[in-house]
Amino acid sequence: METPEYFDENALISVLTTQPIDRFLDYKAPEGGCHPGAFVEVPLGPRKVLGVVWGAGRGDFDAARIRQVNRVLDAAPMTSEMRTFLQRAGDYTVTPMHAMLRLATRAPGLSNPPSMQKIYRPGQGLPDRMTPARQKVLDALAEYGGLGFTLRELSDLAGVTSSVVKGLVKTGAVREEDTPRDGPYPTLDWSRPGKALTQDQQAAADRLTAIQSSGGYHTTLLKGVTGSGKTEVYLEAVAKCLSRGRQALVLIPEIALTAEFLDRVQARFGALPAEWHSGVTMTERRRCWKMVGTGGARLVVGARSALFLPFQNLGLIVVDEEHDTSYKQEDGVLYSARDMTVLRASLAGAQVVLASATPSLESWANAEAGKYDRIDLTARYGPAHMPQLSAIDMRQETLPSGRWISERLRAEVETRLGRGEQSLLFINRRGYAPTTLCRACGQMIGCENCDARMVEHRFQKRLMCHQCGETRQMPTTCPSCGAEDRLAPVGPGVERLAEEAAALFPDARIAVLSSDLFGSARALKEGIRNIAEGGADIIIGTQLVAKGHNFPLLTLVGVVDADLGLQGSDLRAAERTFQLIQQVAGRAGRAAHEGMAYLQTYQPEHPVIRAILSGDEEGFWQAEAREREVAGVPPYGRLAGIVLSSPDLQDVFDLGNDMALRDDPLRAIGAQVFGPAPAPISRIRGRHRVRLLVKCDKSRPLQKALIAWLSQFDMPHQLRLSVDIDPQSFY
Repeated sequence: METPEYFDENALISVLTTQPIDRFLDYKAPEGGCHPGAFVEVPLGPRKVLGVVWGAGRGDFDAARIRQVNRVLDAAPMTSEMRTFLQRAGDYTVTPMHAMLRLATRAPGLSNPPSMQKIYRPGQGLPDRMTPARQKVLDALAEYGGLGFTLRELSDLAGVTSSVVKGLVKTGAVREEDTPRDGPYPTLDWSRPGKALTQDQQAAADRLTAIQSSGGYHTTLLKGVTGSGKTEVYLEAVAKCLSRGRQALVLIPEIALTAEFLDRVQARFGALPAEWHSGVTMTERRRCWKMVGTGGARLVVGARSALFLPFQNLGLIVVDEEHDTSYKQEDGVLYSARDMTVLRASLAGAQVVLASATPSLESWANAEAGKYDRIDLTARYGPAHMPQLSAIDMRQETLPSGRWISERLRAEVETRLGRGEQSLLFINRRGYAPTTLCRACGQMIGCENCDARMVEHRFQKRLMCHQCGETRQMPTTCPSCGAEDRLAPVGPGVERLAEEAAALFPDARIAVLSSDLFGSARALKEGIRNIAEGGADIIIGTQLVAKGHNFPLLTLVGVVDADLGLQGSDLRAAERTFQLIQQVAGRAGRAAHEGMAYLQTYQPEHPVIRAILSGDEEGFWQAEAREREVAGVPPYGRLAGIVLSSPDLQDVFDLGNDMALRDDPLRAIGAQVFGPAPAPISRIRGRHRVRLLVKCDKSRPLQKALIAWLSQFDMPHQLRLSVDIDPQSFY
C-alpha cells in the first residue's frame, strides 16, 4: 500500500521507536495529523519514547488498545530517502532497525521545546561617549552586515570584554534580541576565489566540478601523494555543490584535524561550517542535527556518525583519508562509514569523493574494475618535493640494551637540530612500555578483567588496559610473587622513546603526540598547532601524527620500528603497514626544505619494506590484490565475523559448537564456517569471547543466509552475539 503524503488525525500509522523492540508499532495519528517521517513522542507502557512515523499502520492489533501519538516534535520529518538508507544499511550490517534509528538520532534534547538565547545586532545611532573598545564592537557588527552574534562570539570577534557589549546595549547602539538557540549557520560564500591551483590540481578540480554539475550518483577516488593539495581540489567540488543549492558533508578521521581544516574552509567560503564530532558541545550537536534537517546547515564537517544526520538535499560526500581504520565502527552498530557513504550517496543522487594518498585496497580495486572514477595527483603543491626514503638495517647496528634510536638516525636528528628544522620519531605504540615483567618470577602484569597485558603509562604513573580502559597505580612489588624492585618495562612505547630522545638530545624541545596524553580535543588541537608553529624541535608520535597534519618545518622522519605491523595473522597487515609508513614518511618536506625518511628495520628484504623504499605503489597494490583474490577474501570475497561473549566460558563454547554444526543455511550458499575458537583477545571486561568466521563468494546472499542461520538458536540470558560484516580487525 502506498504511503499517503499526510496522515489525518486518528489515522492508523506505523511508528519505529528507538527501543529494543524488533517490530514497528501501530498508533493513532496525533491531533492535527502528521507527515510520514515525522519525529514523534509516543507512549510505550508507562514511558514516553522517541519514534519516527514510518508509514501506514498494519491494523493487525486490537483497535481498542491502540494508543495515540502524544505529539509531533519540532524537527523536520525524516525523508523517505533517509528511511530507505537506514533500512538498507540495517539489512547490510544485520542490525535491528531500532539500533539504526538510535544511530540517526544521536543528539540530545530532540524532544525538548525550542530554547531561546540572546543575540546582538547593530542598534540605532552612536553612543554618547565613544571609546576604542566600543568602536571595535561597532566595526565588527558593520563588517558582518548585521548578522546576529552571541555575547561571547561578538566579544571574541571584537577582542573586548562582554561588559563593553552590554554597555553599548544600554546606549541603544547595539540591539539585544531573543532568538531560538538552534539557529542557522552563517552563509557560506561559494563564489569566493580559492587558492591558485597547479595545472594538475585544476584539471582534477574541473573533473570533480563537472561531475557535480551533471548531477546524479558518482564515486571518484582522488589519489594524491601526501602534500599534493587534495583538500583544495575537493573544496572546489564543495563550492560547486553549494552553488547548486545542495548540502555537502566532509568526513574526517581525527578530531585533531578539524582545526586546520576549518581554517581552510573559512578562508575558502568566508564562514565556518557546522561541526559534528565528540569534541563539540551537546548544545552544538543538537543545533547541527536540527539545522541539517531544515537546510540551515549547508556544509557539515564531521566524524563517521555525521553520515547519519538528517540531510534534506545531500549533493556531495567527501571521505578524507578514506583508508583510515577509524571509519569502521567497532562497537554498537558495526559499519564502515566509507561503504555506507557510497550507499547513502547512491540513494540521494549525490557525488562521493574518496581522498587518500594511500587508498584502501577495496577502493583501489573498485577503481581498477571501473566502478569508481580515479583521479591522480602525482606531485606536491608548490616548491615541495616528495621525501627520499632509506632503510637502516638494524642487524648491522650495535645498540646497547634499552636503546632504540640508531646511531645513524641520531646523527640525522643532530643535523636537523643544527639547521633549526624539526624531526619526527615515530613508533606505533602508546604508553611507556607494552609489557611489565617481573624478573623474579617471569610473570607479566595483566588486566584482571581482560586477557590483555597492562601497558605502563609512566607520564601518568599508571598501568592501563587498552581493551577495557581499566587503570591502576604502578606497583612497586610484583602482584604475583611479591618481589620488590624487580618489575621491568619490556619494549618501547612512545613515552619511553621520548625519554631516550631527551637523554640523547638534552637541549632539544621535545613534544609527544599521543591521543591519551591530552585531556580534551581542544588541548590536542592546541598541541598540534603549537608544533606546526615551531614550538618543538623533536616530535615523538604514534599513528596520530600520520593523519594529514602539516608541519612546515619538519624535514626528517624516523620510523623507529618499521616491522611492528608486519607480525600477526591479520589479512590487512601488509596493507596497513604500507599505508601507515607512507603516511608518516609523507609528513617530511612539505614546505620548501627537502625531506628525508629513515625506516629502522630488521627485515629490509620484506616485500612491504621494499615496496615502500622503491616507491612502486601500483606494484604493491597489484601483488596484494592477487594474493587476496587467490584466497577469496575481501575485496574479492565476503567475510562475516561472529563474536559470542559471556561471563561463562562454557556457554560461549557450547553455543559456538552448536552453531558450527547447524550451518545448513550457510552451506546452501556455498559458505564456509571456521571455528569456534577463542578470540585473539579472549576476555574483555570479564566476558569470555569466542569467534566464528563465515566466508563465501562475493556474489552470494550472505546476509539473508546469516539471518536464517542465527534464527535457529536461543541465546542464554547472559550471552551476547554480534555480527560484523566485512570485519576490519580480528581481535
